[in-house]
Amino acid sequence: MYGIIYRDGIVSHSAPYHELLDEVINSDDPLLLRNFVLTVGVVSNHGNWFTAEDHNKELKVLAQSYDWLIFLTDEGITEFIDEVIFNPPPEYQEIRNAFLASYALDKKKNQFTKVQMNIAAHLQLLDYFSANANRIETWFNVIAPPSSGTLNKLRKEIKILQSKNWKEILK
Repeated sequence: MYGIIYRDGIVSHSAPYHELLDEVINSDDPLLLRNFVLTVGVVSNHGNWFTAEDHNKELKVLAQSYDWLIFLTDEGITEFIDEVIFNPPPEYQEIRNAFLASYALDKKKNQFTKVQMNIAAHLQLLDYFSANANRIETWFNVIAPPSSGTLNKLRKEIKILQSKNWKEILK
């Protein structure tokens, strides 16, 4: 798969996609960066993705749709659920409480969704992820990019992008 950079309506540069992506990320050229978006998708096994090693058609399409596609393993989600929902220590009890409140018969509103999160649970989740970052990384497999992708590389790319002077780039 190749990437193409257009300038003034003509192809100014093309290269294998992930090489070009690295070039753009490491660039200081506002014209390259101004409309740049690094896309990262996270999927888990919802019954039709199979596994990180056994991709079905939908997972293959997703892998081509994101710069980075990360697969959350069954073992990882199971460990998370066990540690913060089923058997949380006292310091993560609010996570469990918010989750259970969202699925109670007499619930008034959700407290544990991607859209709405109980603030106490949110703060405990931040602490949980921070305290367990190295172990949590083992829960994921990188689907895309297929050969050069590691979570360390993704982290480095995000840090490079984060350190750029975006106010100047977006002028």
